[in-house]
Amino acid sequence: MPDHRRSTPMPAPGPGPGSSGSVQTVEAVTATGRPPSPGRLARLAGLCGPAFVVAVAYVDPGNFATNMSGGARYGTMLLWVIAVANVLAMFVQALSAKLGIATGRNLPELCRDHLPRPVSLLLWAQAEMVAVATDLAEFIGGAVALNLLFGVPLLPAAAITALVSSLLLLLAPRGRRRFEVTVAAMLAVVLAGFAYQVMLSGSLAGVAGGFVPRLAGPDSLLLATGIVGATVMPHVVYLHSALTQHQGALLRQPEAVPRHHGALTRQPRALTRSGGAWDPRRAALQASRVDIAVALGAAGLVNMAMLTVAAATFDGSDLGGLEAVHAGLGEVLGPGAAVAFALALLASGLASSSVGTYAGQVIMAGFLRRRVPLLARRLVTILPAMAILAVGTDPTRALVLSQVALSFGIPFALVPLVVFTARRALMGDLVNHRATTAAGVAVAAVISALNAFLLVEVFTG
Repeated sequence: MPDHRRSTPMPAPGPGPGSSGSVQTVEAVTATGRPPSPGRLARLAGLCGPAFVVAVAYVDPGNFATNMSGGARYGTMLLWVIAVANVLAMFVQALSAKLGIATGRNLPELCRDHLPRPVSLLLWAQAEMVAVATDLAEFIGGAVALNLLFGVPLLPAAAITALVSSLLLLLAPRGRRRFEVTVAAMLAVVLAGFAYQVMLSGSLAGVAGGFVPRLAGPDSLLLATGIVGATVMPHVVYLHSALTQHQGALLRQPEAVPRHHGALTRQPRALTRSGGAWDPRRAALQASRVDIAVALGAAGLVNMAMLTVAAATFDGSDLGGLEAVHAGLGEVLGPGAAVAFALALLASGLASSSVGTYAGQVIMAGFLRRRVPLLARRLVTILPAMAILAVGTDPTRALVLSQVALSFGIPFALVPLVVFTARRALMGDLVNHRATTAAGVAVAAVISALNAFLLVEVFTG
């Protein structure tokens, strides 16, 4: 066995703002130069983190409307579409996490440093638009949830949503680990809410047939396209690389790593060694893959539960909006199901709005080297949502329009991501394999084409 005490670690960049306490992977090399053998709970704790922050974007209020509508109209037939969409999301987020781990930089920073300035400014402008559209959807979702639960009018409810999510944002700069745990807890609330509805509705019967690929005409094709096309949320593609960019460096600094973060495995030889030496970047990469599988797997289960509950409760119906879903659940499954739905919607709105604002901070800092206090940014991003609600716009329609804006930003995030992860000069030995790059090009092309199709349908259909 090689003597790891003789290996000299590479110099590491210092952790950036907000990175303290944010390592969610493996513990640093011990005095013997070998990774420790932690207990099971420590290893599990080390796997929870960035991907759970990202995962809330995949169960945001826009997903509520799309998935419930799909289940009501076509039953469980589109379950296979959600499964495919979830796999695509895992692939894209894995590339984003790897980019941060391998380079110590996030995607906006790399765009600023490696692209012409006019292109970088264009990417920043559209990314800011995406961030504002994200906040619009989340504020409206949280406001609708408060209205359903407590009868609060939509405009004051949006202000309350902004206030509570701002309190969540206070956790991010001072202890990102606490922010991640809080967001993960809200994701658990969403999952529990729909698990309860699944139990009440008995919607698991016959779900196996939903994983057989098939469609039922042009309308189902359009809805399936909407589900897959809205798979990748561009703002969390930018954010995930920022959440992982300091992990490899911190693993080389034992004093910077909290004791409760354990090693990924008791026998990491095949996963974390490079040329016989302990490689913290590979350890962080392997941990991020498990993190993504667990977090986005949970998000996928939530989306499937939404569709199956709607299939069992509203079979053949054409739902009019989130308010109609809430009322229908109360009539068919009882008030408990309606409350569970509204609580899940509220948790989704609060968590995803905080994540959206956090992503906006990363976007501005990366593209422009400018920082705006998170709370100040929150005040700015709430204005469009407040204006839309003030003029009496239908909340569900506003959610749809926000998804259109998100669709517009998809290729501007995916193309640079695939290009940068294929450059050995940036990625080193973590560069994409040719098959990975080919898959990335295909995924980016398919998702971008689907979103272009959705845009055409929205504006011409």
